[in-house]
Amino acid sequence: MDAAEEAVDLLLDTGRAPSDILVITTGDPHPWATHELSFGQSAYWAQHDARDDVFYAAAADAGRAATRPVVVVAVNGGSDDAAAGALPLALSRAGALLIVCGDPRRINSVLGVGV
Repeated sequence: MDAAEEAVDLLLDTGRAPSDILVITTGDPHPWATHELSFGQSAYWAQHDARDDVFYAAAADAGRAATRPVVVVAVNGGSDDAAAGALPLALSRAGALLIVCGDPRRINSVLGVGV
């Protein structure tokens, strides 16, 4: 999760708009998502639709997320199936750039290739 946060910070520092960025987590949800979901699904997804800020989604819910120019995936736990499913989904949602953060051995293992 720390590497994903650093990637988001770097993207913002180099001029990317917050609304350009979608972060997908494969394990524990990002604290922002947990907080926002405490207000209910409708409010959470309304923020996604408003496109005012970085949006954080769990891999299980990321299929509902719209394409954004940049997608950051935090392979931060969860099952291998969750990670394996999140990566192609993230690629389909990334308009220009996909950043994958996590243990390279695990990422290679779930994809079955060297990354």
